[in-house]
Amino acid sequence: MTVPTTKLNAEVEMPMVGFGTYLIPNEEAADAVSAALKVGYRHIDTAEGYQNEEGVGAAVRSFLGDGAHRREDLFITTKLFPGNPDWGIPVKGYDETLESLGMSLERLGLDYVDLYLIHAPLAPDERINQWRALVELKRQGKAKAIGVSNYSRAHIEEIRGADLPLPEANQIELHPWSQKPELIAYLRQQAIQPIAYSSLVPLSTWRAAEGHDSGKSTEMVEEGKMEDSPFKAMASKYGVTEAQVLLRWAVQSGYPVLPKSTKQERMMQNFELFSFEIDDADMKAIQGMDRGDGVAWSSGDPLRTS
Repeated sequence: MTVPTTKLNAEVEMPMVGFGTYLIPNEEAADAVSAALKVGYRHIDTAEGYQNEEGVGAAVRSFLGDGAHRREDLFITTKLFPGNPDWGIPVKGYDETLESLGMSLERLGLDYVDLYLIHAPLAPDERINQWRALVELKRQGKAKAIGVSNYSRAHIEEIRGADLPLPEANQIELHPWSQKPELIAYLRQQAIQPIAYSSLVPLSTWRAAEGHDSGKSTEMVEEGKMEDSPFKAMASKYGVTEAQVLLRWAVQSGYPVLPKSTKQERMMQNFELFSFEIDDADMKAIQGMDRGDGVAWSSGDPLRTS
């Protein structure tokens, strides 16, 4: 199946469906990514902070080593962890940011990534220096496109204020309960591509596994179990799963998605989003489900609400 793409810049197109690897341990990442690649995923999303780049890289190298595929057939995203003194992790400056991608590339076994993101706005004194480093890494060809994650409008305006190129993407929590219409309108005005993560928050099974904590309330979890859930009704109407409805809403809204599963059946379901379309009435109904900010991320930064 051919997956639609969206342009990040004149030379880079991102598949609208990618495979997320958050919370997949390094020792399991190679098998999970290999399975996803067999299903047909060609966009793999990882991060320095996930601590699984080596496993992801092993799967990618095996996939490319069979002689049937080229590096250009894949889209690989990874992210800089900017540091956080509150967690006892030193903040990275310009030089450390350059070095960080070098180490990520070594773990991945690649010469470049297709997209490199600053994972979060956790380093207020060094954010601009980190972004300057990403601009340089793109110039060097080590990142084909650059962007940010979990950034608000104010964080992006900091970059504009420093007279630097704006990000080409912003990876943020997006789902029917957290639609961020003001931020999305701003990103579109600036030609910054929104990328959705945590697309499946409304499901009762989202991060339900032991150790996969979330910010969802007990009431939210129970709501997802209700037999008259609107997403259950839509899934029945279109003959798909609830997860497919949520993911289809995102791609139909123009947001690439990054579903994660280690089960091949679910990998296949999450990948098959283009055989149906949510009708206008249901899209309008979903628009009315927005509850404001999300449950998967909070930076604690005073700029967050701007």
